[in-house]
Amino acid sequence: MMKLKKTAALLATIVVMGAKSIYAQQLTKAQNQELLKAGQGAIVKLEGFLTEKTAQIPYQKYPTPGPQYIISDDPEYIRVPEAIALRENVVPGSVRFYLYNVNGVVEPQKMDRKIIAMIKNTGKGPMRIKMLKYVSQKPSTNYFKLGKEGLASFLSAEPNEVVRTLKPGEAVPIDEKLDQYVVKYDELVHGFYEFLIDQPAEITVLQTDLKTSGKDALKRIGNVLPPKSKSGAGRGLYGVSNYHVQNTDVIDTKNGTTTLTVADGITDPWVIGREGTTGQQSKLAGNYGVMYEVELKWKSSDGRGLALVTWNSRSGNSKWCSGMAASMKVSEGKFKDGVIQLPKDVLVTKGAPEAILVQVFTPSKPGEEQTIRLTYSPPGASCLPTPLIFVPVDLKP
Repeated sequence: MMKLKKTAALLATIVVMGAKSIYAQQLTKAQNQELLKAGQGAIVKLEGFLTEKTAQIPYQKYPTPGPQYIISDDPEYIRVPEAIALRENVVPGSVRFYLYNVNGVVEPQKMDRKIIAMIKNTGKGPMRIKMLKYVSQKPSTNYFKLGKEGLASFLSAEPNEVVRTLKPGEAVPIDEKLDQYVVKYDELVHGFYEFLIDQPAEITVLQTDLKTSGKDALKRIGNVLPPKSKSGAGRGLYGVSNYHVQNTDVIDTKNGTTTLTVADGITDPWVIGREGTTGQQSKLAGNYGVMYEVELKWKSSDGRGLALVTWNSRSGNSKWCSGMAASMKVSEGKFKDGVIQLPKDVLVTKGAPEAILVQVFTPSKPGEEQTIRLTYSPPGASCLPTPLIFVPVDLKP
């Protein structure tokens, strides 16, 4: 996955108001109309408008009850023909598991592989597994597509009523399709899984040949690859899987453009966990798979609406940051509430002056407070952060 990079400072006009620095940004009339005409998820070009120097929305953030969280993304590229890339133990309860691994074998030659996530009942009694959210995707070299569509599907997923039962000591693939997929060189295996179990369990991600089942590979593979490789966001078991975010100052359209930035590793630090095979502390660089439930209070003192846009603020950092694709759940505004892929009609947005329109919120009574609700998770395969920009817009044609 792409990690946070430092960016060069951008020039902006600064107006100092108390302890805050507000960067003057003004839509042209043409840009205002382009935002109003655009469809949800569409790319709108805002020449000279997008900057990382926009005034930040101050917020409070706290963890909320959620599942045990496991991510497998270190090593991101599994370069050994047969090996274990992750092994973690979980207790009875809910588990969120994010699978993000690539067939990186080049020695002795490039070869087709399987990458399979296994779950083993380590308890003394039968273990029942019920999927709460389940997203399965075919391996692909189109990482942006997998990241965007996988997150959208996860946000929209409904519980599966099927319950599987495992005997003590029995192991099965978490996703049975993974045991059937052929993973070619450089293809990403990407999946979101959230499930309930009633016995302790062991989660293992392994790479093996096409003829060997996940069960047989689990029995014979002894080597677990070390963490802290040169690629990948991290791996391990994390106690934080959900955050609640709320603004401390009400957004008012009269104050101009403001930005909410989470998952930047600075104002919003990376979550900390433990790596199961070494017992060492692990850090999830990117907070990928963590769900942010956002509630923002806003009002319109000047009668304007509020457009929410996002953009690829890291496009100038490296070739790895040349595109961004995301998905979010957003509350009702001009468009109905629900999950939206960003951008909607093309795979990625490249960078400034491209902005993606997420929603347009309309005021009710002058000065009356309203609430914007978002479900955001850092998009896999994209560089972070992906700022959420709230732009006052004149709703009159």
